[in-house]
Amino acid sequence: MTFGERLMTVRKKKSLSQAETGKKIGISGDAYGRYERGEVRPTIEMAVKISKAMDVSLDYLTGATDMELDNSMLKRIQAVSKLPEKEKECVFLFLDSFIDRMKLQGAI
Repeated sequence: MTFGERLMTVRKKKSLSQAETGKKIGISGDAYGRYERGEVRPTIEMAVKISKAMDVSLDYLTGATDMELDNSMLKRIQAVSKLPEKEKECVFLFLDSFIDRMKLQGAI
């Protein structure tokens, strides 16, 4: 998926128009639409502004990852990364067990 396609996907998931999205980031809806259509590439500063306004990681928008991480998920990951090693192991053990259980139930 291209940068523009990802922008459009995220915007539509949030039920926003191009004009509403443009207003959130301080540009016109027409200018924002050019990003979605791939006619223009935003500056890195504008891309960061878009990712913050849309509550999605810049890595997702640029295609570096297919995981659509929102800010609350990123904050949780950052909090876990700051834990002492022993506590991280406990968190990962719990997560691994939970994920295995969900797989067995066919939920993922």
